[in-house]
Amino acid sequence: MAKAVERATKARRAQLPRRRLDTTRSSGPLWRTYVRALGPGLVTGASDDDPSGIATYAQAGAKFGFGMLWAALLTLPLMAGVQEICDRTALATGRDLGELASRRFGAAGRIVIGVLLSALVVANTLNIAADLVAVGAGMHLLHAGPTGLWAATAGLLVTALVMSGSFHLIARVFKLLCLALLAYLGVLFTVSIDWWSVATHTVVPHLQISSDYAALLVAVLGTTISPYLFFWQSLHRVEELRDEPEGGSRPVSLARRGPKSAQAKLAASRFDVFTGMTLSNAVMFSIIIGTAVTLGAKGQHDIATPDQAARALAPIAGRLASLTFSLGFIGAGMLAVPVLAGSASGGIAGLLGKAAGFSRTIKQAPLFYGLVLLGTAGGTVMSLVGLDPIRLLVLVAVINGVAAAPFLLVVMLIADDRRIMRDYVNGRAARVLGWTAAALMLGAAVAMFATAGF
Repeated sequence: MAKAVERATKARRAQLPRRRLDTTRSSGPLWRTYVRALGPGLVTGASDDDPSGIATYAQAGAKFGFGMLWAALLTLPLMAGVQEICDRTALATGRDLGELASRRFGAAGRIVIGVLLSALVVANTLNIAADLVAVGAGMHLLHAGPTGLWAATAGLLVTALVMSGSFHLIARVFKLLCLALLAYLGVLFTVSIDWWSVATHTVVPHLQISSDYAALLVAVLGTTISPYLFFWQSLHRVEELRDEPEGGSRPVSLARRGPKSAQAKLAASRFDVFTGMTLSNAVMFSIIIGTAVTLGAKGQHDIATPDQAARALAPIAGRLASLTFSLGFIGAGMLAVPVLAGSASGGIAGLLGKAAGFSRTIKQAPLFYGLVLLGTAGGTVMSLVGLDPIRLLVLVAVINGVAAAPFLLVVMLIADDRRIMRDYVNGRAARVLGWTAAALMLGAAVAMFATAGF
């Protein structure tokens, strides 16, 4: 009898309209509001400038001078638009992209997306290995010991961190590591630069018909608009929503908030995303300029080791160039590894209807943590086999560039679906930016293969 009453009570509650939660907080100083708003978007933007990005941008500046600066201007609105779309899917639904893909597509579509995500796991593992080698190379530049030793140590530390199940700790560490990228912005203020040439190369594309240029352009675009960032942005935003006190362990989506609260959350999240993407592209811009006026100007057009890339920062820090470069490499690498491991893992778990996210415990999300462990441990082992970090990092960027278009198609079909997004479906500007990014990535990949014979 008691069980029957309990079932009837639950049934009546399920029929009641969901109460909108008022999650607005008392206002404080404006600067504090902005600082509090920074989170998933800032981390996503900073992780985009991982050693793969740093190596790719350095290679672009050394080999083609200012010739690829136009890509920074082009990718900023596209990158910001794409990440805002990914972020909004999480805000509107309280679900990550993997879960939304499971709802949006049929069995055949889910199989294709699963294959793509499995390939992304492999690419991310290669990227993790290269990033760990880069961290080890950074420590070696500091004369702290062998590259392999520190690569393995970094891999073990990151694995222990992400397996801890403490989202608060991981979020704080992420924000702290973002500061490492500020080292690269100093080039704009300390190096003698022909700003008129910079301006013309930024505004007017200087294209070349060659396989080297096309491959490096795909790498630059791929490391800027990377598939793993799409899944990470939505997963991290869902975890941030889940971490709010108002929702307990359940994400408070925009639909469950009052109108004023929903608009405030959407505005704060957009500020976070746009700030992160602006920082990311500013770092890209600075590295290309720095390597162009140092290594490129001296005729050193191919960067094979972190030591060579470190010399690009000599005008900034003089004898401390190695220290500056090393800290940036180490911080960026340590930030990127858990992002890489968590992105595709979260996508696969969500696609299969399993729990995901670092705010969950291992017991709550065994598949997610198993895939994360596979990525970090696999990358750690691979980092010990004598990889060439610079060349592998650029190769991974090319792979990301080729894979970006199919994943962008998935993102746009989800965000354009009113049944899923309701009032927060893509508007005209979002559609233009998202589909333009997809067309650009597809066109760049086709151009790379078309020029392979030149």
